[in-house]
Amino acid sequence: MRDCPARFHSMWLPLRSALPLGFVLLGLTGCATVGPNFRSPEAPAVDRYTHAALPDHTRATLNMPQGGSQHYVASKQAPVEWWQMFHNASLNALVAQGLSTSPTLAAAEAKFRQAQQTFAAQSGSTELPQVNGKLSAQSQGINNSAFGQAGGKRSFELYNAGLTVSYNLDLFGANRRALEALAAQTDYQHYELNAARLTLAGNIVIQAITQAMLNEQISTTQAIIRAQQDQLDLVRQRLKLGATTRSDELTLQTQIQQTRATLPPLNTKRSQANHLLATLTGQMPGAANIPQFTLADFTLPASVPVVVPSEWVRARPDIQASEALLHAATAQYGVAVADLYPQINLSGTLGSQSISPQKLFTPDSLIWSLISGLTQPIFNGGLKAGKDAAHEALSAAAANYQQTVLDGLRNVADVLQASANDADTLKAQAAAEQSARESLSLVEQQLKLGSANYLQLLIAQQQTAQTRLLTLAARAQRLTDTVALYQAMGGGTQAAQAPMAQNKSTAQTPTP
Repeated sequence: MRDCPARFHSMWLPLRSALPLGFVLLGLTGCATVGPNFRSPEAPAVDRYTHAALPDHTRATLNMPQGGSQHYVASKQAPVEWWQMFHNASLNALVAQGLSTSPTLAAAEAKFRQAQQTFAAQSGSTELPQVNGKLSAQSQGINNSAFGQAGGKRSFELYNAGLTVSYNLDLFGANRRALEALAAQTDYQHYELNAARLTLAGNIVIQAITQAMLNEQISTTQAIIRAQQDQLDLVRQRLKLGATTRSDELTLQTQIQQTRATLPPLNTKRSQANHLLATLTGQMPGAANIPQFTLADFTLPASVPVVVPSEWVRARPDIQASEALLHAATAQYGVAVADLYPQINLSGTLGSQSISPQKLFTPDSLIWSLISGLTQPIFNGGLKAGKDAAHEALSAAAANYQQTVLDGLRNVADVLQASANDADTLKAQAAAEQSARESLSLVEQQLKLGSANYLQLLIAQQQTAQTRLLTLAARAQRLTDTVALYQAMGGGTQAAQAPMAQNKSTAQTPTP
């Protein structure tokens, strides 16, 4: 049990003589908040994210962009503006534009402000007494003969003016618990806003990397087509001289058309990436100014943070949001428990009443009243069911929180494993591309000497082209893995202050 706030004591002290002594003592010393007191869940009892310990760094691919070794550095938090780690000024500008103009982010910000104002409205209605002014005039008529008096009918004017003060003592904390729930809902919207920012920044960076990969794949494919066309022109010249066959010409011509057929899908994907970048940054696709990237524009960060699990649960906005919902459910259960206890309402009126407006505010016209009322539920099956329903909602919120943490741990494990494996993939793919280039060079030399045919050349060209495109994809994947790791660590969303609901958790006497 705890003392009522001092302002309520001073407010009702002048009226103590009008209340039964026991009632006064109950109102002044009986304030308590029933229901369970919310406590943040414990951090996961693990010291690593993957079953098998990962090396402290990834494999390096020498002389290959995005092929550097990345070191995993234990940290308490990820960089707030993590996208700057790629050292790309155009990318930084694009992310800044998205964070300032995205309609999706504007909607999330509006929901957060709405939650703040909803809390402020409810706080003003329940934490402070309600004071209302009244001024009225009415005309009344009395038939004196109805009371056995002479004089017939009589009419007069009655004027009223006054102030009414009402307050719910909230002895068992129903109002305070309701405010605590609203504060938790405000925290939830705050974390949802953080999640929206993190998702938006991540999507912009990933689409920029995707566009860069597609730009280079298109450029590479066009170069392959030019080389194949040069080879076809050479075959046609040799065909005129009778040094080759029509079959060789048709084979190369078929290959050129097949290669050209891969260009439209790549162009379509690049257009889609540009259109998505436009909408992510609040621009219309037809009028957007989107920079064009290449993979060489992105620097692979040499070190990436791995936030320790005890701090990680405080960095992930999805986990923070789930915890806020758990807090709200705990407070709502407290409201349901408090509804089973007595409710005491106090109201007082101080005013003036007169049949003459000139005498309305004179001492003789002063009137006052003080009303106190206690309501104790005796039989209401709905209250018990409501309490049980709130308890089940609390259980569901706790289970949802646990699932969110598990999903987050899986996400981090997946990203860390992918980061290590994709570094190995790039190393192997770079070696395959080098072998394909050497094989193509050898076949070209043999063709000049007449010891190889055009079918062998065609096969070597196909292998080289395919390995080149796969190498570009592997380079882009390493960049994308890094983005995913920053996101998995909650980069850019660290809260600058304690959750709002933390200051509203006022329970001192937990009640099952």
